[in-house]
Amino acid sequence: MRQHSAEAAQDFSSVDRTVLVAALVAELAKVLPAAGLLHVKEDLKPYECDGLSAYRELPLAVLLPETEAQVVAVMKICRAAGVPIVPRGAGTGLSAGALPHCDGVVLSLAKMKRILHIDPVARVAVVQPGVRNLSVSEAAAPFGLYYAPDPSSQIACTIGGNVAENSGGVHCLKYGLTVHNVLRVRAVTMAGDIVEFGNHALDAPGYDLLALAIGSEGLLAITTEVTVKLVPRPELAQVIMASFDDVTKAGEAVAAVIGAGIIPAGLEMMDKPAIAAVEPFVKAGYDLNAAAILLCESDGTAEEVAEEIARMKAVLEASGATGLRVSQSEAERLRFWAGRKAAFPAAGRVSADYYCMDGTIPRRRLGEMLTAITAMEKKYGLRCMNVFHAGDGNLHPLILYDANVPGELQRTEAFGAEILKLSVDLGGTITGEHGVGFEKINSMCDQFGADELRAFHAVKRAFDPEGLLNPEKAIPTLHRCAEFGRMHVHGGQIKFPDLERF
Repeated sequence: MRQHSAEAAQDFSSVDRTVLVAALVAELAKVLPAAGLLHVKEDLKPYECDGLSAYRELPLAVLLPETEAQVVAVMKICRAAGVPIVPRGAGTGLSAGALPHCDGVVLSLAKMKRILHIDPVARVAVVQPGVRNLSVSEAAAPFGLYYAPDPSSQIACTIGGNVAENSGGVHCLKYGLTVHNVLRVRAVTMAGDIVEFGNHALDAPGYDLLALAIGSEGLLAITTEVTVKLVPRPELAQVIMASFDDVTKAGEAVAAVIGAGIIPAGLEMMDKPAIAAVEPFVKAGYDLNAAAILLCESDGTAEEVAEEIARMKAVLEASGATGLRVSQSEAERLRFWAGRKAAFPAAGRVSADYYCMDGTIPRRRLGEMLTAITAMEKKYGLRCMNVFHAGDGNLHPLILYDANVPGELQRTEAFGAEILKLSVDLGGTITGEHGVGFEKINSMCDQFGADELRAFHAVKRAFDPEGLLNPEKAIPTLHRCAEFGRMHVHGGQIKFPDLERF
């Protein structure tokens, strides 16, 4: 760790690590309550990874501020000392975005969990970053409102983490991702400055920095307050469970539904291995004989739902569905969705470990991707369950492996990297909603060229010149891409005349 400020309260650069940590802790103890500063190894272990447990690291300390003022103070101390900061929400992320830095601290926003204000007339809620996603909808329910983005981890994941990763969910096809449902983000930069992106109006003057901040994975600023949109609860919602005897037909049916001008509230796909894992776990009523199922939801007034359900049934039948079942009660509808949302824990019941990928491809190529994944299973000697946000082509293949078997994690990583490379080749991207984090940083070399990566780093430097916020995540250097022999430029390789580090 290096000195960055002449005004630093303590010079940490000339002492050994033990003394350094003690000095850092002493400085942080001046601005944080005792319960908000963890530095004993036993207390740090729960923070060594996020939801992607394949990668682990212990930080120097874990900080749990309770107020924005404490966040500001922490940022100034760490910047003065040159100490990296890794922000963390609930730790449900799946790209190792909250993987600690061995010479840095983890800044957890978990204790900033107050819902500050709900305005049912303006249909907005102002919340702190540690508020759970589902808590917003629960608080807004008495007003007939809710917060639309609903990641599968919504019972645990936080709004701050949703902002960092631009999270989606099973209803993002109709209602949008986090970026479409947030009006304003208040944050603290590495310099300790308080900034605001967006406002309560539909638009803000100047550059759209709100969209830049959302999905920035903690590389630009630390979120301390968020204003989210609330939407009215629909009068009625129903789900069609459509069975198919072939995954390609199911993929083509997804494109056919959208092509017919229908935008379902949700359109999800699960293949046979995923169905087989989920059904004994949740008892959702899924068709165990199907090669794939689609869950297609319609919401609105009773008349709107009846018309849309009829239209979707016609399209699905014409696309080769072998069976159609429409939810007949709210309890049955929730059961259908509970199965889809429980796919990840269900994978944990059938495999020692699993590795959840997150790519996005054009809808019409879903069947092609599933066929390719089947071939990859044989190539790498591993099983894969597939659950997709099919309506927007967002893939979540779950590669099943056992980390205790030598070589399986390495084969799993190679399997995942090949899926992401194919996503790019099919006209898609390496991530849809989980972010890049540490997991996909090498795959960024497949997606972007040298000029684009330089532009990304220029944005990073504008907010964080010293590179202390969540370093070594999301954006690879040109050196890294060269080291891995990968740089995507219109499907070809390029040379690196100047491999400057930035």
